[in-house]
Formats: sequence, structure tokens, C-alpha cells
Amino acid sequence: MDRDQPPTAEDQWEPISGITTCSAAAQSDEEQNETKAEISSQANNENPETTDVSDASDCPSPNSSMTTKQLQDYWRNEKRRCRQVKLLFEIPSTRIVEHHLSKYVLYKIIIIQTGSFDGNRSVIERRYSDFEKLHKNLLKDFNEEMEDVIFPKKTLTGNFTEEMINERKLAFRDYLGLLYSMKCVRRSKKFFDFLTKPEMEEAYGCLRGGQYTKALEILVQVIALQEKLTKQNPVLIVPTLCAILLCHKDLENPASAYEYGEKALLRLQMHCGHRYYIPLLETMITLAYELGKDFLSLQEKLEASKAKKSQIKVFTLKELAVREYIQ
Repeated sequence: MDRDQPPTAEDQWEPISGITTCSAAAQSDEEQNETKAEISSQANNENPETTDVSDASDCPSPNSSMTTKQLQDYWRNEKRRCRQVKLLFEIPSTRIVEHHLSKYVLYKIIIIQTGSFDGNRSVIERRYSDFEKLHKNLLKDFNEEMEDVIFPKKTLTGNFTEEMINERKLAFRDYLGLLYSMKCVRRSKKFFDFLTKPEMEEAYGCLRGGQYTKALEILVQVIALQEKLTKQNPVLIVPTLCAILLCHKDLENPASAYEYGEKALLRLQMHCGHRYYIPLLETMITLAYELGKDFLSLQEKLEASKAKKSQIKVFTLKELAVREYIQ
């Protein structure tokens, strides 16, 4: 399966910036310095300028129509914008897979968010050919920037020896860290797809097949990683939030579905023209009515949004979701 085609769910692209390859001690010192800088910034009533912080228009502004929860989420996000979030890649283990006539090594990659406590580490597995395909595709776009990047060479023999596997574990760890330190690469869809697309394809395949429990299990794990990668452009995870909503809805968990719908709507407050906005509102109205919640305000937003739209077909939320990640 071609993993290099960009997912259709993403209308914009602005992944998070920053990288760390420092030791645990160095991280501790840096976090202390960042905390001091944040306190100093608050004292001066200024928003510190950090590397790759997106335009303020990407985040909603507080207003009187926000609920208490939405305001809390807003100020929590604003506080995080003052701290440079970084990602650390580790490859602690591997496993050898034998499938029919093929045999390969899967490398377990742990992705940790630094700059604040990360209680939800993201874990994925990739094989040598996945890394190799990523490297070749990145060279097409960033050949000059990556001229000094060394990729572990393939060997004819000894690929499954403990010595070779350990050597590649370290090499791939450093390789990912180096790629992420390059602004042009970490902002690319190809890098983002390498880290998330295989799991998303599996999850959406389960959703299309009615396997909602399995799809939900995968989506909840993946969205934690997507949030790390797209911190400065939260709109990018709206399709995943909506897919989780649909899984909960079809599993007859309306309260959980409504909770994820609220998260998606919060991220679309400044993006009312987004293709998911109207279908999401329609679904949220149904859920609100079922749960005995206020649906009139949602209805008003829906009518206002439809009034601005031309007479084109609007897909349902389910129809949008089943079209994602189809090759």
C-alpha cells in the first residue's frame, strides 16, 4: 500500500515545531529555564516569541459565548503556546516478524513530548523498508537540505543479527531526531504520514467495515500522537475527532460522542467554512437532543452557516468519514 499519498482529511498543514536530542538531565534544566521564561513573560503581560509558533488566528479568542469548559481549554492552550514543545524519539526494542516467505524486523518507536509532563507516550512500529521509503520520498523534496543526512545502508547478509539490529536501532533513532530538527521536513506531509498513516488506514478500514470497537481503540491511540505533531494547528485533527465521535455514536455511547464533538467544534470556531463544520453541527444537534442538552444554539449556528453556503451537496459526517484514507 502506498503510504505517501496525503490523507484527504487535512485541509491545512502546519505541524508543530521543535526537536530535542538532549539527555534527561539537560531536559530538566531546559524545562526549568522555560518555566522561568514563562513566568517572566506573564509578569510582563507579553506573549513570548518561540520558534515556529503559528499565527494567532489559528487559535480562537475568548468571547462571551464560550462555555466555562471552552474558556478553560482556551487558556490552557494559550499557556502551552508560551512553552516550546519538543518531541523526543526512542527505539527501545524490536521484534522479528516472519510472514509467509518474508522476514523482517519491526522497530518499536516511542514518541515523547517534552516541555511538560507527557503521561500518554505514543508508540508505533515501522520496518526498514518504511524508513527507506520515507528517505527516498523526502529526498525528492528536500535533497539539498538533506545532503548531509546519512541513512543506514541495506546489507545482503546479517540483517537479523543482534549486533546489526542494535546498530540500526540507534541509527534510526538519531535519523528521526535529525529529520525532526529540520523545519522543512517536520512540516511535510510525508513525515507526518510516516508517523501516523498506517494506523489511520487501519482504523478507517475498521470504521468502514463496522468494526467500531477496534477502530475506536486505534483512533484514540493515534490522536494522542496527532495532537503532539499538530499542536499549533489543531484543525488538522478534526477529522480524527469526528471519526471517534462516530464510533462512540454507533456503539451507543452518545455522551462520549458528544464530548468528542465538542472538542471538534472548539477547533472549528474560527473555521466555519471547513467541510466538516456543517455535518458536525447536524450530528451534534441530534446528540444534544438525545442527551437533553441545549441544541438551539447549535441549530442557530447551523442555519447561519448554511445561509452562507452555496447550494452544493453537503455530505453527512459518516459519509465524509468513510471517504478518508481511500487509495
